[in-house]
Amino acid sequence: QVQLVESGGGLVQAGGSLRLSCAASGRTFSSYAMGWFRQAPGKEREFVAAINRNGDSTRYADSVKGRFTISRDNAKNTVSLQMNSLKPEDTAVYYCAAAPPGLWVGITLSTRYTWWGQGTQVTVSS
Repeated sequence: QVQLVESGGGLVQAGGSLRLSCAASGRTFSSYAMGWFRQAPGKEREFVAAINRNGDSTRYADSVKGRFTISRDNAKNTVSLQMNSLKPEDTAVYYCAAAPPGLWVGITLSTRYTWWGQGTQVTVSS
């Protein structure tokens, strides 16, 4: 069982930055690929970024590539999402998620993830 708790959301002006963090419980955090997803009102949940268990491979949605950076600290059981050059269309609830041990193929699909956090709101004003 993995419990995930996000933090760091808030209100920011367009062009600004935010850093989201996700704290994970459990001793086997380094076994899981981790991902960030987001869901805007009236829209489906969409993939944002993912990082493999070692932290040496990442994936990004085209919409955030070059602006967002995902990272992890396995010693602290945390995964972060640094968001720069934010746009109003980045407004959404952001979710942290963990995939089963060893999984990486298809990591951009929400169905590949087993554990989810409660989400944190990010609002970007124009």
